[in-house]
Amino acid sequence: MRLRNLAVISAIALRVGVAHADSVPEAHPAMLTPPTMESLPIVDRVVVHKGERRLLLMHGGNVVRSYHVALGLNPAGQKERSGDFRTPEGTYRLEKRNPRSDFFLSIKVSYPNEADLKRARARHWDTGGSIMIHGLPNLLKHEPEYYENHDWTDGCIAVSNADMTEIWMLTPDEAPIDILP
Repeated sequence: MRLRNLAVISAIALRVGVAHADSVPEAHPAMLTPPTMESLPIVDRVVVHKGERRLLLMHGGNVVRSYHVALGLNPAGQKERSGDFRTPEGTYRLEKRNPRSDFFLSIKVSYPNEADLKRARARHWDTGGSIMIHGLPNLLKHEPEYYENHDWTDGCIAVSNADMTEIWMLTPDEAPIDILP
């Protein structure tokens, strides 16, 4: 019986070309193709949940991608003025890209909006500005692990450089961004 099974296995092996120790399956060249616009997910909105430290790329009501973020040094609450180290809360849009920023890529958030301006004017404060989504600093001041585990920005939304590359590629200009508590 064992001899018969061995004969059957040998016959099958001969048919598929693996009976000889020196036989190798036929090689086929691999074709690496960059992603096309048709193969990338469509993103129509960005949502940041500050309390969860998550940035979501959305299409309709579906999450297309999710990323861990670091926020301003004093992240709780609404940004009120320049120098408060808070990340704003509200509805904005992504308005300008900067491939040559002090950080690995950056996309400007349209902060301040009208509500932010009104609130700051009532208190005679400067709203501040230059709120961005960006990668790590080009010149690191800390070990890389620090940036993964701490809020470290002046009020921006920071992600890893790999995540920033995806966000840069997937978000359209003028996409709305909701920054939630």
